[in-house]
Amino acid sequence: MGPFIHNIDPVFGQIGAFYLWWYGLTYTLGFLALFHWFRTVREPLGLDVPQVYDLTILIAAGVLVGGRIVEVVFYEWAYYSQNLPHILWIWLGGMSTHGILLGGTLGALLFSRLNNRSFLSLADELVIPAAFIMGLGRIGNFVDGQIVGSVSDVWWAVKFPDAEGFRHPVVLYDGLKNLMLVPLLLLIRRTKPPRGVVLGSFLFGYGFFRIIIDYFREYRIELLGLPPGQEFNIAMSIGGIVLIIWAIRKQYPRVKPLPDDAVLNALNIDIRKATRTKRIVLRAFLLIPMMIPSDWTQDVYQRYSSRHPGMIDTAWYPAISRNEEEAR
Repeated sequence: MGPFIHNIDPVFGQIGAFYLWWYGLTYTLGFLALFHWFRTVREPLGLDVPQVYDLTILIAAGVLVGGRIVEVVFYEWAYYSQNLPHILWIWLGGMSTHGILLGGTLGALLFSRLNNRSFLSLADELVIPAAFIMGLGRIGNFVDGQIVGSVSDVWWAVKFPDAEGFRHPVVLYDGLKNLMLVPLLLLIRRTKPPRGVVLGSFLFGYGFFRIIIDYFREYRIELLGLPPGQEFNIAMSIGGIVLIIWAIRKQYPRVKPLPDDAVLNALNIDIRKATRTKRIVLRAFLLIPMMIPSDWTQDVYQRYSSRHPGMIDTAWYPAISRNEEEAR
């Protein structure tokens, strides 16, 4: 088997002037997985169906906003500082993995505060679909042809559209790492550890192994003498170890008991009525991400207008080259 020539079309559909991307679809599938996971485990967490909608919506909002803000501020401020309206133009791409983690965490934290639930219990459950979501996201990155590794002559090397030579498919390494965390976290969860151990295991596993993987990656810039993101990886690894040690020493029960039926009945919640609006909001969060083409803000017009001529007829995909973008 020889090296792989990447020639995959990252577009799978179109709505009006906007294109739908395989990368963005991975967010949609991930949010669906998140919703169904929490519906499955809601009873031990003491959640009703409307609260599952609330939790999914807050996490999805945190993922999209957090991923965007960190990408704009830490990675691409040179461009966005000169094009402030484009910060909201998600169809140009631009999402940070570490921002996704941070935003999703803040969404879960907000839910726990508003609903008087244990954040650690929620987070222990959240990291399992989170690892799955991030694994899918990396597959989407590969389909888009982005996040290239260093030049290599290994037999599985890939010739990416915008990079010279054959390179490590580092994005698939990271995606495989994320997906492999899922069965590991499920195994740890099955042992019924104290609250926080599953979360700590995810933080350590994600951060530590990504430190290694990122050395096969080619970055355009550095931050504090390290490739951008390595500081986050190191902090996550250390934070995960500290959390595991703290959780084992504290030995907090993993979950709170489900409120008795009498309490739930006293709330007199009409679930169908309560979730009607929430269904609409959740569906919006499932549709919007499909317009996101990539993790890095792309010169979408330059790269894809030859394959998708309709981009020529719209002003929503400005013809900005990568060199112009980086110069700003």
